[in-house]
Amino acid sequence: MATAPTKPTTPVKKESSSSATGMFAVLAIPICIIVGILIFLFILGNPSHYAGGDVEHGLPQDIFGTVHKGGPIVPVIMSFVLMVIVFSIERAIVIGKAAGTGSVDAFVRKITSLLNAGNIDAASAECDKQKGSVANVIKSGLKKYREMEADNTLTIDQKTVAIQKDIEEATSLEMPMLEQNLTIIATLVSIGTLSGLLGTVVGMIGAFSTLSASGAPDTSQLSANISEALINTALGITTSASSIVLYNFFTSKIDKLTYAIDETGFSIVQTFAASHARK
Repeated sequence: MATAPTKPTTPVKKESSSSATGMFAVLAIPICIIVGILIFLFILGNPSHYAGGDVEHGLPQDIFGTVHKGGPIVPVIMSFVLMVIVFSIERAIVIGKAAGTGSVDAFVRKITSLLNAGNIDAASAECDKQKGSVANVIKSGLKKYREMEADNTLTIDQKTVAIQKDIEEATSLEMPMLEQNLTIIATLVSIGTLSGLLGTVVGMIGAFSTLSASGAPDTSQLSANISEALINTALGITTSASSIVLYNFFTSKIDKLTYAIDETGFSIVQTFAASHARK
């Protein structure tokens, strides 16, 4: 008995894209750390943000000086904030390209309508217009559709299975690219909170050390330590909260694309089965 071929009709070029994405992460992370440190030293730590230009002992005069007073954990958390921004922009670009040039919902409706009308060539032409990962997967399924129409060695059931497998394999090659670097954003959810907590603990240790000093406590030093603790808490929470929101946003976008592929792929299989069952 002949078996249904399972190799996708259209090779999906993802190896080079995966390498490029991995290289982007390798370069972006240390660059964000370096930029965070430079911002802390030369922008936030500029003497103009302190009374009398005294960074060491002067009181901060604005928000920049106040954040700079947060201590050595601040540049670390700032680098995490930069990573969230950079990787979010990168994911937005990648997912936007995967969606294609037009509305995914409109594209799915048009493909479904053309499939119901039996116009496979027009559906394939729409994929060329739409571009992106969704269109690539659907076009691969449509090419397999044409191949199965010309194949006289397989049964209808085997042909429908072959089309379905082709769509699934094309999807498995396309969609994982969309999730790359999302793990970094997800990791920053926890790291941001923990780093903020570390800065808080360091600040509170300094505050209690000041209180335990012999004689009258230095109120200015005490307030500086408490300020350090609170600044790190605020930055850590901000990093974590923004990471959660962005991670859920991109995940929902990917789920929408996956659903569009599943819906259209099901229509392709059903159209083939229905049209050829009548023959």
